[in-house]
Order: sequence, then C-alpha cells, then structure tokens
Amino acid sequence: MNKQKLFLLLFIALVIGGALYFTNLFQSPILYLTHAIKSTYLDGVESIQNGFNEHFKQQATIIDLRKKNQYYEKELLTLHQVADEYRNIIREENSTIAIEPHIDLVRALSYVRFGDPHKLWIEMDHFDPKRVYGLLYRGYAAGIVVSKNNRPIALLNGDLKSSYAVNIGASVAPGIVRGNNTRRLIVEFIPTWIPISVGDEVLTSGLDRIFLSGLKVGKVVSISRAQGYQSAVVEPYFYGKNPAYFHLIREVR
Repeated sequence: MNKQKLFLLLFIALVIGGALYFTNLFQSPILYLTHAIKSTYLDGVESIQNGFNEHFKQQATIIDLRKKNQYYEKELLTLHQVADEYRNIIREENSTIAIEPHIDLVRALSYVRFGDPHKLWIEMDHFDPKRVYGLLYRGYAAGIVVSKNNRPIALLNGDLKSSYAVNIGASVAPGIVRGNNTRRLIVEFIPTWIPISVGDEVLTSGLDRIFLSGLKVGKVVSISRAQGYQSAVVEPYFYGKNPAYFHLIREVR
C-alpha cells in the first residue's frame, strides 16, 4: 500500500470519527443500538447468575434471608408506628403535604467515557429530558440524572456539573454541593454568619426539589472563607465504585 492510499484511509477514518463524536445525528442511533445491546447483555448475565445462585446456594441463602427477615420485620413495625403517628398529625392539622415520594430502581449500563468514573449511562423508564432527578445509593445521595442526547445520564458525586442544595451541621447552614473531579466534594455559598465546624454532617435540604430533605451526603473535613462566603470540603459517604443499581427519586412531593 502506497503513502497516498494510507493517507486517504486515515483521512476517511478521522472524518468518520469526528462525525460520530460531534454530530448528534449519528450519535443518537448509535447510542440507541449500543444501549440495547448492553441491556440485553446485562439481562443475560443476571439471569445466569441468578440461576447459579438459586441452584447452588439455596441453603445458605435461605438461612441468610431468615436472619434478615427477622431484622426487617422489627424495623418495619417501627416504621409503621412512626408513619401512623405522622399520618395522624397530618390529618389533625388538615395538611395537604404528600408523604410518599416516588422512587424507582434503575440500572447502570456503562461509563460514558473510559477514564471518567463520574458519568454513567443508566436504564430508566419514562424519562423526561427536561427534568433533573436525584440519585441514591444505599440511602446516600449519589448524584443527579440529566439528559444527554435525550437519554438519561448519571452525573455522580465528583462530577463538576453534579450539584444540589444541602444543609450543614446543627446550625443548618445552607449551601450548594458540587463535584470537583476528585473523591471529595465542595460546598459553596455558605453564609459567613452561620457557624460550621470540621466534622459537621452534610445533608440534602430538599429545597431544590431534587432530593428529599435529610439524606446523608458526607462530613466536613476543612473550611475556608472567600468573597463573603464560606466553603467546605466534604468527604462523601458515596463515591462510585462501579455500582450496578441506584434508586432514583422521580417525585419529592
């Protein structure tokens, strides 16, 4: 192969690669196809794993589930009692506040780009590309879900564009948490007249209607002041390590 043919092939490859990378016209059908393949593959893997576990690990699983069932039964009774008392208070006060948020289980398909652990394609039914959804992992705030090419993309804690409203410590100091492309998060725009301390717990405020209030985010590890505000560096309770499933908050109220 002479140099002219080699140059021509490289030029064509670059043109096609650029078109696929920058043009939504090409990206959308390719994303649709790859997501369908990934979803089918994950379904098959889970089916095989479940079959293997059901066949070879039945006894151990039954013993483990019995222990967990006893624990959850006790917890469920406690929650029922608290929920019943709360409903009575709401009823007596004639409040119209909704107390049952809409939460779904969603599955991670793949990283958006290799080398970036903060962005994931997720599988989600009835996705509204105009909305921002809150994402949870084992009860901890894990990030947000937004639209890219009209498909749901998870921006996990750590991503620069992952931000939501929080409160800090016993003083309930308000702020906005965001990612920093590292493990630790940054809380900005904290009023200087509200005291905060290292070790304070950071919780979602719910004021942005993305998360419920009171969900755990992390703990403050350092504090600084600049331009009339305080900022806090936070060690998060969740940091992505290839999780397979999340809980997604569709409606707060």
